[in-house]
Amino acid sequence: MSRLWPRVRHAYYGWWVLAASVVSVALAAGLSFWSFGLYIDPLEQEFGWSRWSISGGFSIGLLAAGLSSPLIGRGIDRFGPRRVILLGALLTGGSFLLLATTTEVWQWYLYQSLTAIFRNMMFFIPFQTLVSRWFDRRRGLAVGILGTGFSMGGFAVVPILRAVIDGVQWEGSFVVSAIVTVGVVAPLSLLLIRDHPSDKGLQVDGDEQPEGVPAGPVVLTGLTDREALRTPLFWVIAFALMMFFFAMFGWTSHAVPYYESVGYSKWWAAQLLAIAAGSGIVTRLIFGYVADRIARMEVAAMVLSAFLLFGILTLLISGGSVIGVVFFLGFWFVGSSGGPMIEPLLTARTFGIAYFASILGALAVVSTSGQIVSPIIAGAIFDATGAYDWALVVFAGAMALSLTAYAVAWKLPRPQLHSVELPGSGGDAPPASPARDAPETAG
Repeated sequence: MSRLWPRVRHAYYGWWVLAASVVSVALAAGLSFWSFGLYIDPLEQEFGWSRWSISGGFSIGLLAAGLSSPLIGRGIDRFGPRRVILLGALLTGGSFLLLATTTEVWQWYLYQSLTAIFRNMMFFIPFQTLVSRWFDRRRGLAVGILGTGFSMGGFAVVPILRAVIDGVQWEGSFVVSAIVTVGVVAPLSLLLIRDHPSDKGLQVDGDEQPEGVPAGPVVLTGLTDREALRTPLFWVIAFALMMFFFAMFGWTSHAVPYYESVGYSKWWAAQLLAIAAGSGIVTRLIFGYVADRIARMEVAAMVLSAFLLFGILTLLISGGSVIGVVFFLGFWFVGSSGGPMIEPLLTARTFGIAYFASILGALAVVSTSGQIVSPIIAGAIFDATGAYDWALVVFAGAMALSLTAYAVAWKLPRPQLHSVELPGSGGDAPPASPARDAPETAG
């Protein structure tokens, strides 16, 4: 231990930023994305709301988050991720307290919308921006490690929140969520998170600033969001992501009630979701390691889409039997390994990192639309038929379309990137080497 501590203490500070990011993403994902299905049954029983209306509240929230993404992305590029994350943590905590007071459907919709917008300020876009700024050669691995936070949110937080809801009801769980969010994410943003390696006198990947050389402007390579929007490749990738997340999120948001509908207990339903989420802790590390050695992320995305397509079809054919669920989980382990990582890695490699947050925010407007409608559609299908079979058919079709769109993106040419200065960096030093700031290539 005495030999290990000096190595940890003097490690590249980017790893500390990444550690804080993993914890924050785990909490944000676990308290919102993964846990949504836990609230369907309690709200349905207490207020008599349909699953369609309950799911609609979450979907409207996603719509608000998607529409706010470009503005949040520009704010991150302008003011830095750290400030946006701190503000987002405080506002998200307040919105959780509002959710605890819900008594009417319109309140459920309004408070979910506020929570989704504020959570967006301390979730996907700012932390992916941090990782892209702090890592270049090992960006795939870093994004993979960050992805484990998303998985840990489902693996660790969902079972705990299940127990919290059973103990203090759904209202109390939102109060607990508020306390945890503010008590953990806000201190991490203040104490550990920094916007760029230059804030610690470092360069990307841990190279120290040479002595006697004044700190120069931080020069990054990439397109502006307006330039990216003018490329056909942007819209093909956006459509592929929209269909991918339509199927993936639609399933995840209704996984718990699906398992219950085919005969599993509430406890087992939550555990199956936790198992699916927990598998990502390992598989996303593996995918992140492999991603740095993949020449084109579109090919990886096609493989992931194919595995998820086979998984959904297996679940549909088996009717949710134990054997079918086992095979489904096997396909899910592989297919979901790089799910949340494809979007940031494709964005960085295709459009650069100069305006990464702004472009990611623009992509989110399109990709989030799939997440918005899929829970509503699945809920409406269940309300009309009493089963999720046709919802699985819709999810399978969407995943097939995603696979096709990724194949088209693979064939399209990539745009030429240029160098721009990071706002507020200042200085007169020469630009950074394009080789360091350019999108990754195969290892």
